[in-house]
Amino acid sequence: MAIVRWDPYRDMLALQDEVNRSLRRFAGGSEVQRESWMPSIDVLETKEAIKLKAELAGMDPDDISLEVEDNVLTLSGERRFEEEVDEDKYYRIERRYGSFTRSMSLPQGIDSEKIDAHYENGILEITIPKAEQARPKKISVGRGDSGSRTVETETHGDSTGSSGGGE
Repeated sequence: MAIVRWDPYRDMLALQDEVNRSLRRFAGGSEVQRESWMPSIDVLETKEAIKLKAELAGMDPDDISLEVEDNVLTLSGERRFEEEVDEDKYYRIERRYGSFTRSMSLPQGIDSEKIDAHYENGILEITIPKAEQARPKKISVGRGDSGSRTVETETHGDSTGSSGGGE
């Protein structure tokens, strides 16, 4: 017969794990998990703007907050669980409820004064226009007697005067 050392803490940890499992089963059967969640966001860039599309299905636009401070865009809000069930009972609840906060750094050269947000069919679309000096510009470059050609350059508002294509 093998000798096993008695460890009182092992028994206490096993008891604590069993109590935690029981409480999770009890809470999961009758109450919605109120954990934090993050909405999915798509980000795309065009020549004129940066566009974000956030998936916020089931939310009221009054429960959504959008702020810009120090070139950081913060989207926050709360999806509320509505427990208005008369005769039926929930069999399964998979959607997440509760509050969320999502922050993203914005690139330099945007016009934060002209940000536009539109909410429709559960999708929040945010349009962040680029400042006029941050947009790509076409510049005509003369080449001796052979005429001029157009060279595309992108300026970012600095005064270095870089030009694309020097031979």
